[in-house]
Amino acid sequence: MIVILLYLQVMNSFSNKISIQVNENIYLKDPMSSELGKSIISESIHMIDELGFDDFTFKKLAKHIQSTEASVYRYFTNKHNLLTYLTMWYWSWLDYRVMTATLNIPDPKVQLRKAVNEVTKEITEDSDFAQINEVKLSKIIIAESSKIYLSKKVEEDNEHGFFLPYKDLVQRIADIILLINPAYKYPHMLVSTIIEGAHHQRYFSVHLPRLTDIIDGEDAITNFYVQMADQLIQS
Repeated sequence: MIVILLYLQVMNSFSNKISIQVNENIYLKDPMSSELGKSIISESIHMIDELGFDDFTFKKLAKHIQSTEASVYRYFTNKHNLLTYLTMWYWSWLDYRVMTATLNIPDPKVQLRKAVNEVTKEITEDSDFAQINEVKLSKIIIAESSKIYLSKKVEEDNEHGFFLPYKDLVQRIADIILLINPAYKYPHMLVSTIIEGAHHQRYFSVHLPRLTDIIDGEDAITNFYVQMADQLIQS
């Protein structure tokens, strides 16, 4: 299970730092435990974004980071697990963003709008994580993350808890929905539809714009899903 850890790091002054830990079943050696591992994570994001997951290989990654292919395999069994690591890191990070956006807000309707905004808006880089380019990672999630679910290993990976961060994110928002309308029958279905649907619309807006609606001066995708959630929950 991915755990979000908040801790205080003492430097010249106190500052809030965030550490996201990924299920140890996904990797052979924690990539955040060494400079090489951090480089593998950072540069794999840049390369998968540039090449696409299908053309990305550990051999190309090793050459890019001036290391050996064997050294990459000491961290991940295969590139499927590397993509799973990146995807679960992203969901855990997004769950943290939803948690902080809805914290200390008493009105669940406002909580829901803020939560939907977080999971549908265009991603900007978060300076808290030096090894992760969240903008490029979000593009990878949109274009490539379905490969870790549409896999013959999905049941086995699920048994090892690979997908818990995504489930936790969906559950967090589903719980808000049930605060608004305890009788609503489809909270998890609605949340996962919003998240995956927003991914498709972001992809369409760049590559197939006639399949979506682009409105100047408006984030039409986020507005659409906020309105959809409001209307469906109240119906």
